[in-house]
Amino acid sequence: MRVIIMGSGRTGSRLAGMLSRAGQDVTVIDWNEQALDRIPDDFAGQTIVGNAIDQDVLREAGIESADVFVAATSGDNRNIMASEIAYKVFSVPRVVCRVKDPNRARIFEGLGIIVDCRTTQGTQAILDMIGEKEAVASA
Repeated sequence: MRVIIMGSGRTGSRLAGMLSRAGQDVTVIDWNEQALDRIPDDFAGQTIVGNAIDQDVLREAGIESADVFVAATSGDNRNIMASEIAYKVFSVPRVVCRVKDPNRARIFEGLGIIVDCRTTQGTQAILDMIGEKEAVASA
């Protein structure tokens, strides 16, 4: 499986290491060269310093043959824009977009992008941990 990960923070670098150890073909893009130092030493993939909303950078990363694109930066706007480009311009079959804003998450889920909304998942996990069954999210 060919995977491109945008963002080499805690999540992106950990995911890159895990997928690489599993034998997947992984490329990580980050615009901060120092962030790429978070990637584990045994990472066998490729790293690119650049902006993943730039189509030339995505092409350099091999987006045209990617099976999966993961937008894992800390910025919703960058993640959303890059995910849309991967999904709509390059037709990547599986696009996962990290989004903190639950309202944006619902919109993007409706567009066919797989959304990782830690805000929604985190609050639900806490509710489950404290045994709260009656709490309802507001619209």
